[in-house]
This record gives sequence, structure tokens and C-alpha cells, in this order.
Amino acid sequence: MALTSEQLRAARALLRWEQKDVAEASKVSLPSIKRLEGRPGPLGAQDRTVEAIQSALEAAGIEFIPENGGGAGVRLAKRTDGTSGGH
Repeated sequence: MALTSEQLRAARALLRWEQKDVAEASKVSLPSIKRLEGRPGPLGAQDRTVEAIQSALEAAGIEFIPENGGGAGVRLAKRTDGTSGGH
């Protein structure tokens, strides 16, 4: 699944993260996060950069939903401890 800038922004909104939070969690520079979010569609970055961003968001509780006829998306994962995701 190709992560899109729209999914990145939606994931940040669900977590109430700023761009700097994604940068810190993924170890990707803040200017890179800003650039990637600013271009619509699939993230235009090296695979390892996209994987680092996706892994950081998943570790924070985001689930990426593949295209299933209704469009790709994101959601907060259900936690087994009864709490919701967040920073």
C-alpha cells in the first residue's frame, strides 16, 4: 500500500500530533515531513523514509486502511487496555 499525504495528515489529526511529532517519532526531518504533506497523492520519498513514517504512526496506534472501493484511509486502532490512541 502506498501511503499518501492525505493519509499522513489524517493520521496526524487522529493522534493530535503536529508535524514535528511525526518527524521526531519517525526520525525523518521536519522539512521532509512538510514537503511530503504538501504534495497530494502518494508520498514522493524513498521506501525507507515512507516505511519509517508509517511504522512510527502505527506504533502510536494508527491503522492504515487499504483501498477497498471506498478509498484508502486511516483509523485509530482499538487498544486492549481500553484507552484510545494519542500522544
